[in-house]
Amino acid sequence: MEHGIVSVIIPLFTIIVAIWSKDVVISLLGGAFFGFLALNGYNPASAFIALFDGVVGLFSEGWIVKTIIFIMLVGSIMEILSRSGAVDEFVDFLSQKAQKIDSPRGAMMLAYVIGLVIFIESSITVMVASIVAKPLCDKNGVSREKLAYICDSTSAPVCSMLPLNGWGALLLGLITASIASGVIAGDPIKILLEALLFNFYAIFTIIMVFAVIYKDINIGPMKNALPKPYVPSSAQTKPNPKPWNMVLPLVVLIGAVPVGLYLTGDGDIFKGSGSTSVYYAVIITLLFTYIYFVSKKLITHKDYFESVYNGLGDMIPITIVMILAFLIGKVTGDLGTAKYLASMVGGTISPAVIPLLIFLLSSVMAFATGTSWGTFSVMMPIALALGGAMDIEPALMVATVISGGVFGDHVSPISDTTIISSMAAGCENIDHVNTQLHYALIAAGLSAIAFLIAGFFV
Repeated sequence: MEHGIVSVIIPLFTIIVAIWSKDVVISLLGGAFFGFLALNGYNPASAFIALFDGVVGLFSEGWIVKTIIFIMLVGSIMEILSRSGAVDEFVDFLSQKAQKIDSPRGAMMLAYVIGLVIFIESSITVMVASIVAKPLCDKNGVSREKLAYICDSTSAPVCSMLPLNGWGALLLGLITASIASGVIAGDPIKILLEALLFNFYAIFTIIMVFAVIYKDINIGPMKNALPKPYVPSSAQTKPNPKPWNMVLPLVVLIGAVPVGLYLTGDGDIFKGSGSTSVYYAVIITLLFTYIYFVSKKLITHKDYFESVYNGLGDMIPITIVMILAFLIGKVTGDLGTAKYLASMVGGTISPAVIPLLIFLLSSVMAFATGTSWGTFSVMMPIALALGGAMDIEPALMVATVISGGVFGDHVSPISDTTIISSMAAGCENIDHVNTQLHYALIAAGLSAIAFLIAGFFV
């Protein structure tokens, strides 16, 4: 059943509330409620019951449950690595090795490489890269603002390009939800992998950061950013820190995913179950970390399970967002939003410019709310529904939301990664925003052109 203009007003209301309140949970919950209100004859009592019954109904879907468990257990793994000292020892190891690349370019390239190889979680990427490279940057006259730019630009962009992490789980879940509702057809893993080829903002940003480091390019306010005086560290570190306590669990986690895809796909990795693969990957990693860390006395049995519980708790906000994102995706499908949007814009807006418009809208929303994940959750169902109705390549539509979400989050002064990047690098948040903005706008401008071209030829 289609609900005409109401089917468009409700997701539009969700976006506006998210921008206004800067609270994705409230916007998703409100959008879902008004969606159920329309679906239940505008009876508030029925809509209220349908809303919370709808939440419970989501857990009848195995892939949703597995995806949610994956997200929460990733938090447990990160907490175990932190409490066991694995992260600190890894930072010490890199800090000692960093002395071998004692130059301005070497200091910046160290932060860049760390950003590329630690893609399990954007905040961890920023923290490790900043902590390791900051002393070397100070010693070689590299400004803290330049360091913050490098760390910020190789966190979310890289995580969105190598989604064997929470990012991938969220994106796979959103794509799978659209497939399950009949909005689009295809294999979610294949769609996500193909979308990475169109993730223009991440691609241009990663390339640009390398060029900025190699050629020491300073534009806009970055020209006036001054380095901090170098103060040698007096901190005591282990004489021979090793990276393996941090590296091995991540290798197990990352390596288990393609193995799971191969097994669940009966030998074809592209036909495997993404939700099942990441679900068992975190379970295997938790078992590995328990045996490895407890046997080496890096963590006690009690501390291990306290870390598991604390890590689960840390991921509750993200889990709530995911649940509500799945719910609003189902609601918009039941409202017939896609068909109505297609009939409304058909003949007035060329399908070729739709990817560009979605990229711009996602960018604005992420900038205003300061969250890329929240933007994905709201915009992905809408983008895929519109793309499916207008016969636009699903992978391209997925990429427009990812790129827009990452760009908007990247330049938002209220974004968690923006704040963490400035704090970890040791500069003022507003200085980081101002010095990074010009680089980000160049990458976004190139992305906009690329999405417009892709709209005509893909």
